[in-house]
Amino acid sequence: MSVTVNSDAGSEPVAMRDWLGTSWKMNKTVREAVTYADDLVAWAADSDVDATVCIFPAFTALSAVAQALARSTSPVPIQVGAQNMHWADAGSYTGEISPLMVRDAGAHAVEIGHFERRASFGETDATVNRKVKAALRHGLVALVCVGDSSSVRDFGVVNEFVGMQLKVALSGVSAASLQEVIVAYEPGWAIGAGGVGASTKEVALVHGHLRSVLVDLYGEAPAREVRIVYGGSVTRENVPDYAAVSDVDGLFVGRAAWDVSEFVNIIEAFCAARGPRSAPSQEVAVR
Repeated sequence: MSVTVNSDAGSEPVAMRDWLGTSWKMNKTVREAVTYADDLVAWAADSDVDATVCIFPAFTALSAVAQALARSTSPVPIQVGAQNMHWADAGSYTGEISPLMVRDAGAHAVEIGHFERRASFGETDATVNRKVKAALRHGLVALVCVGDSSSVRDFGVVNEFVGMQLKVALSGVSAASLQEVIVAYEPGWAIGAGGVGASTKEVALVHGHLRSVLVDLYGEAPAREVRIVYGGSVTRENVPDYAAVSDVDGLFVGRAAWDVSEFVNIIEAFCAARGPRSAPSQEVAVR
């Protein structure tokens, strides 16, 4: 994924890193989370994969994981994100976490609008939009999750459904802010212990549609600055298939990555399947 720009003669194109993340959901104690982070740092010290890695622990472990990852000296960026947040900076919102608190804990990113948040906790497109704008206002990368239910899939309106989710999520977001947005397509029927991963054809169609929505909203060049990643029953075995799909700029992995060795295997498999990520002549790849 790259954006054509006017470059000076002799300038070198910059390769773009794919993005691979994992959300631990409601799992891992602080000790378990730090052990995982330490092991990830140790792996990265000897790795040369061309990817940005991001882990999303529970709130209780967020600060400790951020501190553990800060010890990394690897050229492989390893970042930490929060699994949710409120849109307000402060207030009488019992049990909630503000963007300021997320930043204070050391987070680089925040996951917004996951299917489980929508289905179980009343997250709406409107609240997703408020959270996205709050995240960007406070310098956090907004990982915007969109996804369809099995009924939406059965009725054949997946593109319309996820397209609307994306349009509302980005309402009021400027083109200048898009470099801090990542879109994750996570179909609800594919996530969880009983889920089955989407076919590569389904992923290609939905990701292509999401890209076209971004183009319609912002134009071709800004739209190409947004990573679109897939999540939903990702395994070591199907990683190469997803890596080969156009407009898949990474993966957002659930339970398959809760063991650090398995997450490392997924990262390495994805990057190996991608091959060299150099940008074409006269183009500079984004981020």
